Amino acid sequence: MCIFTVQKMAVHKKRYLKFVVFLLPVVLAGVYSGTSLPVWTMRAKAQREDLTWASAAEKKMLRNLHTFLTEHTQNLHLLLEEVAQLGVEISSLKKERQELNQAALELASEIYVGRSDWALKSSGATIDMQRTSKTYDCKENWVCRVLWFFRTPNPPDTILQPDVSPENCWPLQGHQGQVVIRLPARVHLTAVSVQHIYKEVSPSGTVTSAPRDIAVFGVNADREEETLLGMFVYNVEKEAIQTFLLKDTHRAFSHIKLIVESNWGNTAYTCIYRVQVHGKMAKPENLN
Repeated sequence: MCIFTVQKMAVHKKRYLKFVVFLLPVVLAGVYSGTSLPVWTMRAKAQREDLTWASAAEKKMLRNLHTFLTEHTQNLHLLLEEVAQLGVEISSLKKERQELNQAALELASEIYVGRSDWALKSSGATIDMQRTSKTYDCKENWVCRVLWFFRTPNPPDTILQPDVSPENCWPLQGHQGQVVIRLPARVHLTAVSVQHIYKEVSPSGTVTSAPRDIAVFGVNADREEETLLGMFVYNVEKEAIQTFLLKDTHRAFSHIKLIVESNWGNTAYTCIYRVQVHGKMAKPENLN
């Protein structure tokens, strides 16, 4: 019995020694590191929490980066779409500019052709004297006779020439009259321009002899047919040369007649400095 007890105690002692031997390195490690096992456990826990926080921060950063990239990718797609649309608009603007340039050239050509002067003496225009009013005769005014003794009155074809210096006009008799211009070709008439001088350069200091109410007719010489193309007022308060658009009759005329129905107050004569006729020459197949 006593021997058994001694043997049992020897076994427990042996187990205890094994535990001490196992625990000793751990205790020595804690002493060597300047801390104890609980402290080491706390540090391990803190490191684990730090790692957990760092992982969460990284995840948050990655989410933010993903959101940022997603938004900017969408913005990039929108920007690319706007660039593409801008390219289309630029192409359209280039096409419109080309069309506008072409239209401008055509308009310039049309204006040049339409505003060419068909009532120019040097181009072949003449005055139909049989259907034109008489030139002013100042025999009843002795002052006029003295002044005009040294020169003759300007003839009607004065209005077919570009010189519009003061007094270089055709004075028709009275405050009413007419002039018929024979054109060098049959023309689709579009406008007529009438020119006087400004009051500031008038030798008399007035422009009462300027025409006021004017009627314009297209005349077909073959059939003596007249077509009213418009009635206008020449305003001495405006530009010296004034252009009036004519009614489009889709017909070409070889003559044009201007009737002066009144002037700006001069009862003795009416001065016309220049008449210009604008239009397009008729094609042979369009001749009446």
